[in-house]
Amino acid sequence: MPALSEYANVFDTAVAVLERKGYQVWVSPRTDLVWAQRDGWDFAAETPIALLGLVAIYEYTRPAGYTEYWWRTEPERRYADLPTTPPDYHPVTDRRGEL
Repeated sequence: MPALSEYANVFDTAVAVLERKGYQVWVSPRTDLVWAQRDGWDFAAETPIALLGLVAIYEYTRPAGYTEYWWRTEPERRYADLPTTPPDYHPVTDRRGEL
């Protein structure tokens, strides 16, 4: 079991993090998407967790202004190259009481 995964019981925490970062957050009944905006930059996703991920991309890239594909990083096709097996590691959930 992972230490944290995308699940509905994490939605409230994701919304709280976004709000504490200064974003206004709302749900659009028309599109059924969750939205966030700050300083004129707006983002939409199907879940608050995905929305938090989009905001993380924005905060990581720190674009000076809007340009097409401002979010791209190098190399562009990294997802297609990901390994299909996990690395050798010891999950934190197996180390309870050690930390």
